Amino acid sequence: MPGYAAQWAKEMDALLSLSRPFVMLHGSSEGGEAHEDRKGRGLWLKRHKEELGRYCLAMIGIEADPLKRQAMKAMSAMATKAFGTPTYVVESDDEAVELANRLLGAFDVQEVAGDAR
Repeated sequence: MPGYAAQWAKEMDALLSLSRPFVMLHGSSEGGEAHEDRKGRGLWLKRHKEELGRYCLAMIGIEADPLKRQAMKAMSAMATKAFGTPTYVVESDDEAVELANRLLGAFDVQEVAGDAR
């Protein structure tokens, strides 16, 4: 949807304001992303790199098509280098939710263990 970047930034600001770990899930960009939206999202990500590193445990892309999934994995590797947040690409929504729950569950276990000290 062209013109989404401003709303996306507001939602991400609200998410970061919670100061809690989270995982981002995203589907393929079948319709493509408008240049201005991509630019706006990229600038936001650069400005919030430190906060994302603190709270965003991972970004998980979802792509059913094997060829598109490979391309998405290559792009995700670049995103990991640029922003420092681990990225994964999976085949289905179910796989993405399972991975997100595993990552968040591992964090909760670490957090509880840290609180016990």
